[in-house]
Amino acid sequence: MKKRTVWIIATIFLLTSLPVLALAQRPITLRLAHPMAPGNNVTVGYEKFKELVEEKSNRRIRIQIFGNCQLGSDRVTTEAAQAGTLDMSSSSSPNMASFSPAYMAIDLPYITDAAYQESLYKALDEGELGRALDRVAESVGLKTIMFSEYGYRNFVSTSKPLRQVEDLRNLKVRTTASPVEVAVALELGMNPSPIAWGETYTALQQGTVDAQGNTFSLLNDAKHTEVIRYAMDSRHNYSMHILLMNKNRWDRLTPEQQGIITEAAREATAWQRAETIRLEELAWQAFRDRGIEITELSPEQRAELKRRTAPVRERFAKEIPAELLRLIAETQK
Repeated sequence: MKKRTVWIIATIFLLTSLPVLALAQRPITLRLAHPMAPGNNVTVGYEKFKELVEEKSNRRIRIQIFGNCQLGSDRVTTEAAQAGTLDMSSSSSPNMASFSPAYMAIDLPYITDAAYQESLYKALDEGELGRALDRVAESVGLKTIMFSEYGYRNFVSTSKPLRQVEDLRNLKVRTTASPVEVAVALELGMNPSPIAWGETYTALQQGTVDAQGNTFSLLNDAKHTEVIRYAMDSRHNYSMHILLMNKNRWDRLTPEQQGIITEAAREATAWQRAETIRLEELAWQAFRDRGIEITELSPEQRAELKRRTAPVRERFAKEIPAELLRLIAETQK
């Protein structure tokens, strides 16, 4: 009788567990949107992420990618991820200011320098800086999946040579909606026009704007080199594309699924950072092949840019959590 009772209990447990086990094993599809051009370092990074997730999960987790502004700007798709209409969205760090002013810490002009890039990566990947930014994401209903490499932005012009800092004055420059980016333009005597990324090429063609600040690799991949004539390596701020997931969707994943996604994101980020160096070198050569005049700033000219944009750093530091600024400063030593 005792054996029969145990058998009945075990059978009931197995039968009631089957739907849960089936649900855990059922393939899931996660929809990921990003605005970047084909072949760009952000784009290929997410393609690598998709490949790794599907390989590690034996295709029990599938990633469906919507890229190149198919579903709107990064701000729009991140709002969709926040609402749960999409699962994941990639947004540039300037556009993340629309979700929390804390993200402006990353985009303050010259708060980071390429000389300390590995230290910044370590703080994002393993340190308190990454965990602090995770908490910012969670405060707006999102979960950080990947601090995707993007790069340092440089100013470019369609019509005016950019041979010294003063040449930036009076340019009609495309910006994101980031208050920091707009303020930098104003400090340099430019006329900022916040324009969605997908509309920027047309705006440059039509003369609505005649300048912008972006990575050479993205400008090359997005064919903006067809209208750009002049550039300077201003490196006025470092930007990331942050891959974010709807927090409730993340919490509903099993620990195994979360582990697969986390591991794939870590490996994809490392791969993408190495690939970015190669792609940026190709972009510089593409600029030269196109006859785009590139001014490489002297140390004195770069120091002038830092001095001219110092008021922006000072002003917005009051609106950003001091802890984030401290953590970023610790990576620049």
